Amino acid sequence: MTTTINVATTEFEKTDRCASLPHRPRVLLGKMGLDGHDRGVKVIARALRDSGVHVIYSGLWQTPRSLAISARDEDCDVIAASMMSNSHLVLGPRLVGELKAVGRSDLPIHMGGILPQEDIPVLLKEGIARCFTTSTGLIDIVDAVKSAVKDRGQLLPAGATPTAQLARDISLVHDGKPIRSNAKRRRPKRVIGVTGSPGAGKSTLVAQLVGEFVRMAKAEGLSLGRVGVLAFDPMSPITSGALLGDRLRVDFNNLDQSVFFRSLAIGGEDYHALPEIVELIGGACEGTSIEDGGYDTLFIETVGAGQNETKIRKFVDRTVVVLTPGMGDAVQMDKAGLLEIADLFVCNKADNPGQNELMRDLRDVAGRRPVLETVATRGQGIPELLKVLLG
Repeated sequence: MTTTINVATTEFEKTDRCASLPHRPRVLLGKMGLDGHDRGVKVIARALRDSGVHVIYSGLWQTPRSLAISARDEDCDVIAASMMSNSHLVLGPRLVGELKAVGRSDLPIHMGGILPQEDIPVLLKEGIARCFTTSTGLIDIVDAVKSAVKDRGQLLPAGATPTAQLARDISLVHDGKPIRSNAKRRRPKRVIGVTGSPGAGKSTLVAQLVGEFVRMAKAEGLSLGRVGVLAFDPMSPITSGALLGDRLRVDFNNLDQSVFFRSLAIGGEDYHALPEIVELIGGACEGTSIEDGGYDTLFIETVGAGQNETKIRKFVDRTVVVLTPGMGDAVQMDKAGLLEIADLFVCNKADNPGQNELMRDLRDVAGRRPVLETVATRGQGIPELLKVLLG
């Protein structure tokens, strides 16, 4: 009897292919239309990360509008749009138009997927920078992203909106470079840190909180101002690449520009630029219309490396520690430095087994600090949590 083992003929080598560039490439991967499969995009995302690229993944079923907003706020070098639903001739030009509408008409768009050869000249004429068919190799995709990287200027081209300029300011500050001298700085009224172990559901919880914030703000006549999110993800110690996927939990198809969301990659707890970034977000477009400014509430989501990740407390007004059932008994919890920095505890995934035990243990260690339950995937407990945070 002969056994056949299927193995990959080649393995994509993890190596930093971007070290010589002016900065780490930032690419937004998005799937427009009704295509519900993302396996291919995930393969591309890993290849880019393993080459030293910072990859922002926006998820499935994106619109041209949501992709344009994401690319602007993330200050991307290029958008990589995957098309598998035979709507490229409609959605591609719309994406070009939406980028212009949000103030970043200079951003190149690379489109890949099932693209008939006869349609490629049409797409290029409509403003798509490059087109790739299904036969394109991973290294070719990496090289295309690298070719889109240019030196970042302090000022964006004419037509850039204030929010687009804020995104550029954040990029420069995070890279340790000077920014325009007239950038306004003001600390937001509320800076809320959200931390906890990987898998606790922090990204989903933050997404639900900002969605509820927008609904509440609209109901109260926008008196709460606008809300922003700064989400940190880990940077590879081997390639310095990163997968930044926190924003895919936020429904930008409905929220549009009501939330400013920015992803950044760091090593460990390196928050060197955080104080200045916080003040830039708070001061951005101060005194202008609600569409472009007035960030009074800022959520900061940490990497979530483990119980010793405590530095975020130095930069925020309130620290939310998110835990899930199965974390361990009260003795283990007492030893965790993470619990000491909490101003508020959240038992997320409260529909899982062990919820009662976790709530009991949290109340034992919390003292007078609030302890709340949520099921973020279903929105349960979110309004109650937000009211406590805004109170």
